This record gives sequence, C-alpha cells and structure tokens, in this order.
Amino acid sequence: MNNIAIDLGTSTVQVYVKGKGVVLEEPSVVAVDKTSGKVLKVGREAELMLGRTPGNILAVRPMVGGVISDYDATLKLLQSLIKRAQEQTFFKPKVMICVPSSITEVEERAVCDAAICAGAKKTYLIEAPVAAAIGAGIDISRAVGNLVVDIGGGTTDVAVISMHNVVTGESIKIAGDAINDAIIKYIRRKYNMLIGERTAEDVKIQIGCAWPADKINFMQVKGRCLIEGLPKMIEVSSQELLEAIEEPVTSIVNAICAVIERTPPELVGDIAAAGIVMTGGGSLLSGLDKLVEHVTGIRTFIADNPAKSVAIGAGRSLDNLSTNMPGTINLARKRQERL
Repeated sequence: MNNIAIDLGTSTVQVYVKGKGVVLEEPSVVAVDKTSGKVLKVGREAELMLGRTPGNILAVRPMVGGVISDYDATLKLLQSLIKRAQEQTFFKPKVMICVPSSITEVEERAVCDAAICAGAKKTYLIEAPVAAAIGAGIDISRAVGNLVVDIGGGTTDVAVISMHNVVTGESIKIAGDAINDAIIKYIRRKYNMLIGERTAEDVKIQIGCAWPADKINFMQVKGRCLIEGLPKMIEVSSQELLEAIEEPVTSIVNAICAVIERTPPELVGDIAAAGIVMTGGGSLLSGLDKLVEHVTGIRTFIADNPAKSVAIGAGRSLDNLSTNMPGTINLARKRQERL
C-alpha cells in the first residue's frame, strides 16, 4: 500500500506517492454536464475546455483561494487522482493534504470529508508553508527562524517557521491568478481588447516581470476588440507588464514585510542570516526575488524545483504519520493563538 500526499492547489493539483515522488500533476479543472450533473473530464483534458464549451458543459475550477468552493467537483477530482496514483490494491491509502494557513475549521472539515469519500483510509492535513519549507530542504526541527514565501495560484502563504511550527504567518488571496487578472484588466483598459485567462498566463510566463529587466522583451497577443467585436493582435512589452502587475506584486511584498514586523527579534536575526526562501509557481515571476530583497534588505532566493516544493514536502512528511493525528488539526485555532 502506498501512502499519498496531495497538494490541492487552486490552479494545479500534484500527487506524491511515497517512494516514487511526484507522479501526477494536473490542472485543478473539472468539466461537468450541467443537465445530468455527470463529470465528463478531469485535469488537463478539462482545462482544454475552459472557455470553449457549449452551454450544457461547464468547465470549473473547484478550488478557489486554496479551499473547496465546489464540493462535488473536488470529490470527483480527488477520486480520479487517488485512483490513478494507486497501484491495483484493495487497501485504501493514507492521504496527506496541503492546505493554506488561512483555512477555517469548516474548510478543514470539507477537505477531510472529501478525501475520505474519494477513497482515503485516513486524512492528515499540513500547512502549505510548512510543507514548502520541508520540500525546499530546510531543517525546520531546530529552534531557528526560517521565512518561507509560498506563492501559488490562489493564495500566497508567508510564514516564519521554527521547531516544526509556524511562529508568525499570513495568508492572502493574492497570487498567480490575481496577477493574471491584472494583466487582463490592463490590456482591456489600455488597448480595448479582451484576452482570456490562458493567454494572460502565457503573457505572464513569457514576458512578465516584477523588476526592471536589462532588456525589454516583446510579445504578440491575440484577443477580441471590444469596440469592433473582431479579432485583434497587439504587441505588449515587458515594461508595460511591470506597470500592469504592480498592484498584486506590491500586496505580496507588503504581506512579507507585515510578517517580518510581527516576528520576534531573535528570529528576525536568524532570517537575516539565512535569507528568505521563495517557493511555488508564482515565485518564478521574473525579478520577484530581486524586488523582495530590495524592499526587505534580506537575501532572497528561490528554492530548487519551487513549483513542486509543497508536494515534495508533504510527501516527505508521510514518514512521520505515526506522530500526527488524523483529521482536522484546528489550524484556525492555532492561528488565533498566534495572533
């Protein structure tokens, strides 16, 4: 029997199988037939349907801000992933699931129930920044402060971790998706052109930047003209993107500064010596590490394989399941105690 760790992200779901590593990486999208309620496609095949389906088929993202917004769709997504990750066996796996630090007790219960209904024997929860720190190779068992910034699709988790626990932290619902939205709004406002989420994602990956680049890059962007209603193509520069995404990027940096301000002085000294570690797909935005380093004055670096750090960290935590209690871990109550 293989135990499984799942990074249940807003934009991507990753599945780690003990002894094998990350075996599945699928978009968090489910295609549902509205008439019958039947799930048609899950993951990558469903993502291709986003914005391209007829009226009776709905392609939805069941996770919003790192928590469940559509229980039934999340259940189908988990069922599909657990079934595909498991080898042919009659035994149900124990499942470790990553959740944002800002999760409420009700949301915790929903995640646990969905996993049990999807085929898990027992469900364990781990906070995303703790998993990210483990996945980045940080020794969190010592009484030393480590600042981890995990920028995903729906949430940015900032946390100071010492002795396996979060000392101070903050979770904001501004991350990769918010940056995509900012690009869509900017192009709509400046060029009277509408682009989709996937196009905005491509623009962000190819020429998006949070810090002025040495060389200005350009990209051709296709969309629909809002005045004529016809196809339109424009050229966008990385300099424009710097302006377009300024607001969400500033919110992320402010969250990092807010956590540092609330951190005990001894731990701030540790962070200044060790540096800030950035994980998650959003940390790959060009120049974001330079911006954080410039604002905080603390050396900032991106973890190895940042997009999979949380899944890898949760997978490594499978070795310690015997010391964990299954079910909800009252993260909401823990957070209140920290404040």
